[in-house]
Amino acid sequence: MSGASAHAHAHPNYVKVWAILLVLLVISVAGPELGNPIITLVTAFGIAVIKAYMVAKNFMHLNIERKIAVYMLVTGLAFMLLFFAGVAPDVLNHDGHQWENQAAKAEIERAMKAAEASGHAGH
Repeated sequence: MSGASAHAHAHPNYVKVWAILLVLLVISVAGPELGNPIITLVTAFGIAVIKAYMVAKNFMHLNIERKIAVYMLVTGLAFMLLFFAGVAPDVLNHDGHQWENQAAKAEIERAMKAAEASGHAGH
């Protein structure tokens, strides 16, 4: 009986959580419309982190899981960020020490020619 009571918990008000997530969605979509880059970054990334936390806490119930589940989630995120940091310098550049991204260069040239042809060059 004590095992069942240890796992008993109050369920969150899902409608309230959904409403908060909906408001945060509207704010994150409206933020870039203001034209301020700082507000855009805060609304894009800051609110995304808050929404991810709310989903993990309320829908995935990570707040009531054993600590190992949280440690595994954090470890997975850390490895994902480490992997991205390791490959980003190669993937995000068009050329490197011993290679060139021919497809990216060809696409840029195609887009520049299309812009010149439509009279939008330099805009």
